[in-house]
Amino acid sequence: MVIHRLRAFHAALAILVLLAYLTGDDDSLHYWLGYAVALLILVRLIWGLAGVPQLGLMKYYPRFEGLKLNNAMTHPAISRSLLMAIAVSLTLAVATGIAMDQGRTLGFGLMSDSGSLAGTASDHRRRKEHDRHHPEWLEETHELAGNLVVIAVSLHVTYLLIWKRPLALFMLFLSRPGARRRDAGGEPDA
Repeated sequence: MVIHRLRAFHAALAILVLLAYLTGDDDSLHYWLGYAVALLILVRLIWGLAGVPQLGLMKYYPRFEGLKLNNAMTHPAISRSLLMAIAVSLTLAVATGIAMDQGRTLGFGLMSDSGSLAGTASDHRRRKEHDRHHPEWLEETHELAGNLVVIAVSLHVTYLLIWKRPLALFMLFLSRPGARRRDAGGEPDA
């Protein structure tokens, strides 16, 4: 079922982004997690272009038709705006992180004196020295984008828990599909 794959993807992305944010001071692990997030973003883009309606990229584009004062908090434009904020800030964080690493973590960048992939203590010292020479604006943009991801995700989760609780609980693996209908006396969806 598409929604279960989307939910698993969502969980993997959330965990990797959280770990990447928390490991910002551990360059090696932070870079590896950043590349894993980049791979998931690429998979999601390909998946979104596959033509399955539930996976389409248009769900990130807010549409404001029908938005009125009496439906402002539950209108899809709010949720879509938060998704767009997450997508833009996360993409910016990943892009600036990759620009700072320049492929060294994947072995495309810094080589050791012997011609092998970097891995010795002197290679790590040279990498640290090189890392200090990033343009300051790139590092600042990366950090700002990472902080914006946290803010956008926090708003997204809070919004869903308040206004779209059944969906939030389902995406957090805290309820099964159809639990809402069963509670209302109907038959479960799955």
